[in-house]
Amino acid sequence: MHLIKHRPIEQIVGQCMLIRKLNTGDYSRETLTQALAFRGPAQRQLFALARQRREEHFPSRAVQMRSVIEISNICHQRCNFCSIGRIGQSHYVITHAEFLALADHIYNKKRRVLLIQSGENDSKTFVNHVCGCLKALTPRHRDLKIILCLGNMKTAQYRQLHAAGAAWYILKFETSNAKLYRKLKPRDTLAHRLGCIASLLRAGFEVGSGNMVGLPGQTTDDLVNDLYLLGKYKLVTQSCSVFIPGEKTKCAAAPMGDLDLTLNMMALMRIMYPDRMIPTTSSLEKARRGGQYLGLMAGANTVTVHDGTPAHFKRLFPIYSTKRITPQDDYLRSIVRKAGLKLASGAEL
Repeated sequence: MHLIKHRPIEQIVGQCMLIRKLNTGDYSRETLTQALAFRGPAQRQLFALARQRREEHFPSRAVQMRSVIEISNICHQRCNFCSIGRIGQSHYVITHAEFLALADHIYNKKRRVLLIQSGENDSKTFVNHVCGCLKALTPRHRDLKIILCLGNMKTAQYRQLHAAGAAWYILKFETSNAKLYRKLKPRDTLAHRLGCIASLLRAGFEVGSGNMVGLPGQTTDDLVNDLYLLGKYKLVTQSCSVFIPGEKTKCAAAPMGDLDLTLNMMALMRIMYPDRMIPTTSSLEKARRGGQYLGLMAGANTVTVHDGTPAHFKRLFPIYSTKRITPQDDYLRSIVRKAGLKLASGAEL
């Protein structure tokens, strides 16, 4: 005979009270700390509240699908958790002609959102190259929304990229802990990163930012501070990804971040800032099969399909890990349907 384990009634009542507090706008440090620790039935209640918030602000239940072109893997940062830019790695930059051919292919597949990503490279030559690609692309496909994720740059360069045709820019702050940031990104500072976010906003970009969950040395208090930091900027997109230890980095021996903690973070992002886009990233799928579906259940409403970077370049862009997970069209469509959502048309989102 199997014994059924029951949760103490005090625990159930306490968790229900926390959900009610979140529902009424109590985002105190104590409330957020306890919510980040939710598992089981309490986590399901948290996700349900996040989905409710999403549907209040995105009643079409539409999910934005972005295609991505990783235009270059040249990176000047040398972050201790990332395999991109490692010494000995082959470098590439997709040419002007190759880029336009890839963008045309994506557009012909009915994509209307294109994410252009690269390593962090603010050289004049590279920025001019990207601007040239954008200036040629925009007249060809005027209804294509262009998002850039190119890292730290000078204010004048952000203005140059915006004038060339890019509308959105993603620059994650990674962590709100300045000492941890410096330890993991020794060539940068948190103050400089946040200054770049402010510069992007002044340049006219719609801006996205966010954090990573499970960084070596990160605390729950740091995560709560990350949530508060998101509220200091007028963002259109916010995200969090699971820390994946890069095989060729100084963090290679560190454990992978906790998926449930990441999902709780996503749900709290949706609850606190409900009108922002939230992607369910490939890092979630890397952490656990089905992780991106769970991201949708935790309140996300954006998916990225890795169909823009040629295979011979994709292996040279080891974001998160040299063993990448790059979900394709059919899989992403299936999890959107499973979550009771639909893919957005060009006019939605």
